[in-house]
Amino acid sequence: MRTERRARLRRPDWWRVLAGATSGLLAGFAALAVAELVSAAVRPEAGPVVAVGGAAIDRTPAPVKDWAIREFGTNDKLVLQLGILAVLALLALVLGLVALRRRLVGAAGVLLFGVIGALAATGRPDATGFRDAFPSLAGSVVGAGLLYGLSGRLATASASDVDRADAPPASGDVSGADRRAPAEWNRRGFVVAAAVAAAASAGVGALGRSLNASQGKEAVASREAVELPAPASPARAVPGGAQVRVPGVSSFITSNKDFYRVDTALVVPKVNADTWSLRIHGEGVTRASRLSFADLLGRELIERDITLTCVSNEVGGPYVGNARWLGVRLADLLTECGVVPPSRGGPADQLVARSVDGMTIGTPVDDVMDGRDAMLALGMNGRPLPFTHGFPVRMLVPGLYGYVSACKWIEDIELTTFDAYDPYWVKRDWARRAPVKTQSRIDTPKPFARPKAGTVMVAGVAWAQHRGIDKVEVRVDDGPWRSADLAAEDTRDTWRQWSYPWRATPGGHTLTVRATDRTGAVQTARRTRTIPDGASGRHSVVVTVD
Repeated sequence: MRTERRARLRRPDWWRVLAGATSGLLAGFAALAVAELVSAAVRPEAGPVVAVGGAAIDRTPAPVKDWAIREFGTNDKLVLQLGILAVLALLALVLGLVALRRRLVGAAGVLLFGVIGALAATGRPDATGFRDAFPSLAGSVVGAGLLYGLSGRLATASASDVDRADAPPASGDVSGADRRAPAEWNRRGFVVAAAVAAAASAGVGALGRSLNASQGKEAVASREAVELPAPASPARAVPGGAQVRVPGVSSFITSNKDFYRVDTALVVPKVNADTWSLRIHGEGVTRASRLSFADLLGRELIERDITLTCVSNEVGGPYVGNARWLGVRLADLLTECGVVPPSRGGPADQLVARSVDGMTIGTPVDDVMDGRDAMLALGMNGRPLPFTHGFPVRMLVPGLYGYVSACKWIEDIELTTFDAYDPYWVKRDWARRAPVKTQSRIDTPKPFARPKAGTVMVAGVAWAQHRGIDKVEVRVDDGPWRSADLAAEDTRDTWRQWSYPWRATPGGHTLTVRATDRTGAVQTARRTRTIPDGASGRHSVVVTVD
């Protein structure tokens, strides 16, 4: 009888299981909170969630990344971080249950995840050395100690249950309350310890987040202090007819807040313009240079309207935008450094731009120096660059997809060759050279719209940066292609709007658009995915006319 009672009491009842799981979650919470605080003394990017997330992005196959951008859009990084936290919470819960029977094993598991976080942090391209390991290691030590201590409290409570069950009843014991008292006291002790741990972790985490946020204040202040000078070569006024007057069509100039953002940075770098500098060096550079932000502001600036497109943009997708950029001609800087393009005998055919977060982007030198308005941009739509779009300086080259031209938060330019070096995306099976493909999009009517019979305005945008759009055509179902009305062209580096008055008849219809660029190339009907050099195909929408 006593053997059965002892076995029953040693089984993890619902309270012990719940308490064990809670112990694991609290240990994980404490580890992340302490890591957040320590990262404030190192750098925010060294925190375990950011480091592991960055490592996950680096090792994710290109098709999976493409799927994430397609499904989650600009929220892909938030989804990744939430996913990492969910996995960590599940593992912490499991370790808490393991610690019910094996305290050392559970605590060692927490330490192991700290080591993984440390390796991820020190293995990032922008790692600053072993100090990046401190946040993960410090957090895991605290988390392991907390799990060991809380599971020890649970072991004491369980032992009290067993000891009191085995003890003979005291004279006059009727209710059994005295027998439960020691166990209840130990359970209360666990609850108190867990509550204290949770409150302390929340406070430490909040302090860490506050300190990390404050580190960007100098960068914010440096941006607010920037006064962009008037350009020596201003952009011409946007033609009055560049914006078609059809509701639902994208604005010709995309506002800063609406401009798409696709990059790998889990934490947006906040760079102080007062301490930022750009280094230019490498093959064929006879006069290496280092320029400050003030140096660039003091040079002759150009202002241009340029449409940017992300290579992850699906046919008809949203990752394209048009803005007015202010910056320094990149070809002028390279020429002053002695760079000669390979078409004229120069040794370097690739320009590798490096970002403060370790991103590397490779651009053909000939494309930068062939007369197009390639620039180091300082301003966007009349304001200093937003942090999310590369403040203080980003690079852009009209006519090339962003992954081979539009390095944000740039700090280094190295002249090299395509044979000698593969930048970040090329290592992940994307093409080395990626001119923007001729594309068009129907903005209105939207897919599955139900317009009324009669004249329906079909309208949208088309782009073929650095070549220009010569014609846009619309087809209804399997009918003939009909020419759309083109809006006024700003420059060949910007998108062009179009419209087509469709005499809609009742029933279901498929509307398809295609563009022809100034070289005479017609947008292909062949559908391809974004990998390796951008999507191709024609955009269609299905509508039902009432």
